Formats: sequence, C-alpha cells, structure tokens
Amino acid sequence: MIGYVTVGSNDLDKARAFYAGLVGALGGSELMRMEENGFTLFGTAWGTPGIAITRPYNGEPATVGNGMMIALAMDARSKVDMLHAKALELGGTCEGEPGLRGPEGDQAFYGAYFRDLDGNKLCAFKVGPAD
Repeated sequence: MIGYVTVGSNDLDKARAFYAGLVGALGGSELMRMEENGFTLFGTAWGTPGIAITRPYNGEPATVGNGMMIALAMDARSKVDMLHAKALELGGTCEGEPGLRGPEGDQAFYGAYFRDLDGNKLCAFKVGPAD
C-alpha cells in the first residue's frame, strides 16, 4: 500500500549521503533525483516502498513531525542491529538501542530507533521469534 515516504531536509547533500549509506547497507540505492526541488528517492527496487528526501515545497525550513516515524522492516534481527549501527556511523543519533520490546514468541517485536541528520525518526524492526 505504501509507495514511499518523504522527509524534509535543510541540507540535501548531507541527507543524500546519509540515506545513500543507510539504504545502501540494505542493498538499495538512489533511484531518482529531481534537481529543481531536490527530491531524491532511495529504495531497493522500483515497485517497492522507498524513502525520499526533499526541500519543503513551501520554501520554509524542514522541521521534524512530532509523532512521525518511518519503520523499516528487516528479515533478521542481525539486520536491525546492523542498520542501527550504520545510522550512528553515518552521524545519526540513537533513540533506542536494538532489543526485544515485549515477550519472545511468534509475534515478538525486535526494534531499534534512530534519528537522521535532520532529526527525522526511524525504526528498524523484525517481528517474529529469534533467528
């Protein structure tokens, strides 16, 4: 159902480097760039959900949405750990170390939280038993 999510940035060069590294760690890359407004789309393939960055359309500074978060589904807990570490390596900040939230089992939620360079919040997560 979701095609892509978009976050605003006040420094497109830094944001492009951050998301190129983050999405690159998952085997993805930059898929599209529109220089006139800075819109840049990252993903693992066309037809799958992606993450876009851009300068805000109204020309005002980009700000962080209170309560807004992008959740990235992983197929292994080790990938949650890896992506969280990669985000911090790229200059992101920790909003919650990788770990189990709630009981272990078929619907276990293993997640890690971080913010990008503009303060947008992301979560890497895996649902299900330990792999």
